[in-house]
Order: sequence, then structure tokens, then C-alpha cells
Amino acid sequence: MSRTNFDELLEAGAHFGHLRRKWNPEMAPYIFMERNGIHIIDLHKTVVKIDEAASAIKQIAKSGRKILFVATKKQAKEIVAEKIKAVGMPYITERWSGGMLTNFPTIRKAIKKMNNIDKMSTDGTFDHLSKRERLQISRERAKLEKNLGSISDLTRTPAALFVVDVLKERIAIREAKRLHIPVFGIVDTNSDPNIDFVIPANDDAAKSISLIIDVMAKAIMEGYDERKAEKDTDEVKTAQPGAETKNGNRQGARKNTNRKLQEKKASMDDTVETEEDETNE
Repeated sequence: MSRTNFDELLEAGAHFGHLRRKWNPEMAPYIFMERNGIHIIDLHKTVVKIDEAASAIKQIAKSGRKILFVATKKQAKEIVAEKIKAVGMPYITERWSGGMLTNFPTIRKAIKKMNNIDKMSTDGTFDHLSKRERLQISRERAKLEKNLGSISDLTRTPAALFVVDVLKERIAIREAKRLHIPVFGIVDTNSDPNIDFVIPANDDAAKSISLIIDVMAKAIMEGYDERKAEKDTDEVKTAQPGAETKNGNRQGARKNTNRKLQEKKASMDDTVETEEDETNE
């Protein structure tokens, strides 16, 4: 069963592309027609592509890895922050800092610095600083929080990247490709669909973005649930009495074998001693 359908996408305005004069010829396979100088996206293909992307994202979440969502355009900021934060995935809704992926250790240092400032505010270090120093540190903390607060739990490079507008987030995509990180993205008719998982749809309409991000968030939750269910099943199997009995039977069989070998050895020793006594006589 599809995660969305033609009617939902149509109602969200996902079919509206850009003006014909702004189109990218690489998007031709995903364009259904032109109307009043505007390209119309083939939503039947969008449904299929959404399902493919959601299935892949579900498997990544099931494996316990992270997907970094990038949406710095105005229409998508609040939508991504709300829906993706709820499922515990990292996201970027402010300016993309160059080198965020290719120079990830430096980003981790900045996050560590932010955490150290938080520690200073709780252990009493701030009490020994002047008012001016406290103000400077607080401003620095606010700046770090704005740019990096949403990825503070990202301890290593993400397993995948999801972008709302591939044209606007081209720097992030370029970094991901350098590191061979798969890229998912909502691609409009004015963009180059040269990414791993293309979702042809309107990337300017808030309803269109919200619908697609909601599907991805649900796929992530499904991955989490399956991961938890598998862990619970493994724990139950380990705790089953049958497993203990089986192990006990193996140990018992091993002990019986050792005992028989010892008895056989003792019998052979007795036989040898008897033969030696007869020889001496």
C-alpha cells in the first residue's frame, strides 16, 4: 500500500512546477504537461518515488543510523524543525556551514564548546567572570545554538542526507557526494535530479513540503518500532527456558563424555597393572 496517493498530493499542490523558461531538461521524465507556461509534475511518478524514498529511510532508521535533514528555505524551516525533532533526527534549518560534513571534526569541536559553556553556567564558573565576559560567552553560546543546536546529538557523519530544495542546498549535496553519503531530496522542475533518491514535487508550497516530510517522519518511526521489536524478540529468545535447558544438556553431555573417558583410562591402567603382576610371578 502506498504511503500517499494522487489526490493528497494534488490537494497539497505538489504538482505545480516552475515556469517553462526556468525548467531543467533533466526533469523531463517527471513532467506530465505544460499549462499556462507552467510545467505540471506527474504525480503518479511522485507517489512511486515517495514510497521508494520512505522504504530506504525506514531501513536506515531501523539500523540505528542518523539521517540529516536540511531545509534552510523559509517555507520549510518550521515544518522540518517540528516534524523531524519529534522523531529524534538531526536537522539544519539555518545557514549551512561549509564543511559541515567534509570537516565534521571541526563541527564536533564547536558542539563540544557549546556543551562546555553549558557546564560553566552550572558549576559556578560564571560567578568568577566579569559581566562583560559573561555577556560575550552568552552571545557565543546563542550563536552556536542557532546553527548547531539541532545536531548536537550527531556524533558522526550521518548515514544519509535529506534536502527540501536541491538547488538551494547544492553545497550540502556536494559535500555528501564527496563522502559517498546517499542523498534524498524534493526536486522541482527547475533543479537537477542528480541525486540518489528523487522526489519530484513542488518544493515551494508549504503543504507539499509538509505532506512529504510527514511521510518520511512516519517511515522513521516505523523503522524505530521494528528495531525495538527485534530487540525484544532476541531478549525473549535468550531468556526462554528451552535455551537454558539446551545449554544444560550440552554441558551434561560433555560431563558424561569426560567421565566415560576417565573410567576407560582407569580400566586400562588396572589391566596393565594386572599383566605386570602376572609377568613378575
